[in-house]
Order: sequence, then structure tokens, then C-alpha cells
Amino acid sequence: MTAEGGSTASSVSTETKANKRTTAYVVKSFVAGGIAGCSFLGVFRAIRDIHSVYGVPGLFQGHSATLLRIFPYAAIKFMTYEQYKTLIMPRKEDETPMRRLVAGSMAGVSSLFASYPLDLLRTRLAYEIRMPKAGTDGEMKSPGLVETGRMIYHEPNPYSRHGKFIGGVMNFYRGFVPTTYGMIPYAGVSFMCYEGMKAWAVERDGWWTYESTRRKGTLDEEGKSRQLTWWAQLTVGGLSGLIAQTASYPFEVIRRHMQIAGKIENGAGNGGVKKFPTTWETTKTIYAKKGPRGFFVGLSIGFMKVVPMHAVSFYVYEYMKVLLDF
Repeated sequence: MTAEGGSTASSVSTETKANKRTTAYVVKSFVAGGIAGCSFLGVFRAIRDIHSVYGVPGLFQGHSATLLRIFPYAAIKFMTYEQYKTLIMPRKEDETPMRRLVAGSMAGVSSLFASYPLDLLRTRLAYEIRMPKAGTDGEMKSPGLVETGRMIYHEPNPYSRHGKFIGGVMNFYRGFVPTTYGMIPYAGVSFMCYEGMKAWAVERDGWWTYESTRRKGTLDEEGKSRQLTWWAQLTVGGLSGLIAQTASYPFEVIRRHMQIAGKIENGAGNGGVKKFPTTWETTKTIYAKKGPRGFFVGLSIGFMKVVPMHAVSFYVYEYMKVLLDF
């Protein structure tokens, strides 16, 4: 009887994993991930500094690029995580913290290829200085999405001296390397902590869980499953974001410095020529100016955005799983 039960459990597990490889599952996880990513969009911004210089419209500078970036980024991240998880951990007993870390890291890096150019546009739109408006007497305007894209494309590239086409395209991936370095611990640690803490909480079956028959998942003999309450779900998601942000923040600082490098002029000794430093040069510059603490400047403010963002996005993703029935 035990062998028969084990065989049945194994076949159910195999069937469940196979269902995750279907087109319908991929599409549903893509849509759910995109909606989860957009659910907390734009709530926290650097309000005081931007408002003091540009007024209320300045608070939304770069918002259009953010809207274009966040959906594919989150959608691809969640969708590919489900697929990598199926490949790396085909059985429930295969799920370990290290494998969750690897699956999350791979999912994060996969999402970057589609979303990074838009992330660069968003950053430059937020930092771009105002320009004289054509046909007016000194009236200033902020460059739009298309205009900023043209500026980035035509800027000199350290890897393309002759201004070839590939040089222009590669300008949209300036800072991509440190972003990749940062994404590995950020997405990996985020998913690892979330899945681990969620499994730990569910297994203990305390007052923070409830019985559900709607969700597909780890079912008992009666076809029921235990799920986290809404506040426990938000807590687990928020904590995972806090830990992931701390682990990856130095790479975030380096990336931002490289992305806005196009607006920084070198000293007079260089003839006013703009410099686009490499990852290592940027790292040395930050360390020389501020030491190790320079890589964590603004981390507390980052917590204010990332912690609730992770809490809400993971919660919404789990809710979309129920809504879309996958």
C-alpha cells in the first residue's frame, strides 16, 4: 500500500511539473508576473528634491519609460522562474535553498535583456536637465522619451570609436554588466528567501495559515492545501525584499553612476569631453570618494520602496495564480 501511494504521489508530481511546461501555463505566469510588477508602480519617489527643482510635473518625469519597462521585466522574471524551477527542481524533494537561488538568479538575468534599455531610458529621463524650448525666449522644457533615446543613441561609446551602428545600440546597455552582477544576488536571494520562508511558515501550520481548496499546490489526502494569510504573505514578501536589497545594493549604486555618466563632464584638462567609465573605474571612483559606505548611500530609502514593493508584488502574483487558476 505504501509503494502504491508513493507511485501515485510521484505520478501526480510529474503531471504537475509537466503542466507547468505548457503554453497556457507560461502565458498565465507571464501575465500574472507583469501585473504583480505593476501593482506597486511609482508609489515611492524622491519627492522633496525633484519637487523643489521641477515642481509637480517633475515627480512624473520618466514615468512613461517606467510603465514600459516594469511589465516585461516582472512578467519575464516570474515566468522564467517558474520554468527554471521546473527544470532544476523537478520534484518537491529537490527544492533546496541553493537551487532556488540559482533559479531566481537565472530568472532575474533573463528579464534584464528585454527590460534594461527601458530602465536606462527611465533613469536618464529622471536625471536629464531641462533644455531650451524651440521657438521660445529661453523657456525650458524636459526632453521626452523619444528625444532622450536619440541623445543616448548618438553619445560616444567607449567600445566603438567610429560611431558604428552597433555602438549606438550598445549605448542602451551602458551599466548592464554591474546590473547583471547585482541581479544575481537580488533576484536569487529574493526568490530563495521568499520560497524558503513561505515553505517554513506553511509547514508549521500555525494561526498565520488557513485551509484552501481553490489553490493548486501541496495537497493532503483530502485534496486540501494550507496557504498563508494575506498579512503573512505580505510579511514574507517584504522580508525577502529587504534581504535581497541589502545583498545587491552596491551593484545598484555602481549601475546608477554608470547610467548617468553621459551627463557628467570631465575636468578642464580633458577639454570638456564626456567620459563613460567602465565598471571597475566607477567602482574605484566611488570608493575613493566615500569609502565602503559609499556603496550603501541611500539604502534606507531603498528599503522604503523595495520592502513594500516586494510584499505587494509577491502577494499579487499569488493572488493572480488563484484568479487565473494555474
